[in-house]
Amino acid sequence: MSDLQKEKEELIEMFGIHFETHHNLSPLSSRILGTLIVSCSKTGLTFEELVSVIGASKSSVSTNLNLLLKLGKIEYYTVHGDRKKYFRPSSFGKRMQTYLEIVQDEKKMVERMVRFRSKCKTTVEESTSLKKLEVYKEHVNDFEVFLNNTIQKLDKIENN
Repeated sequence: MSDLQKEKEELIEMFGIHFETHHNLSPLSSRILGTLIVSCSKTGLTFEELVSVIGASKSSVSTNLNLLLKLGKIEYYTVHGDRKKYFRPSSFGKRMQTYLEIVQDEKKMVERMVRFRSKCKTTVEESTSLKKLEVYKEHVNDFEVFLNNTIQKLDKIENN
């Protein structure tokens, strides 16, 4: 095995563990996503190539591809005259957009919680809790701005 192939396999494993641990994906979904990220060029990988590389059954690969598609982690495209689907990771911009949606939902909850706690702060503990919540609200607002800036930069690169 070449050094490059060994490094590729280590990267796939690293991504796999990351997605399994931090994104609550199954081991197979995590390895598929890792494989697509590390192996993928603009052309993507076909279902048959994934089955071969991953070494899992067709039904297991199919089930996990459908999950990754549903979660927006991957996408596919077809070529006119070719019945195959080509799978690739979703663009960075699209992935960042997913994070932005999570942050925006959290922002709404935090803002509502601040308004609620402002109405019922009768003790020192409740006032302290409100102050911590306001600091967190500031963080969420800053993070939203940061993500929007990142998405704009990625969109410029990905749309060229």
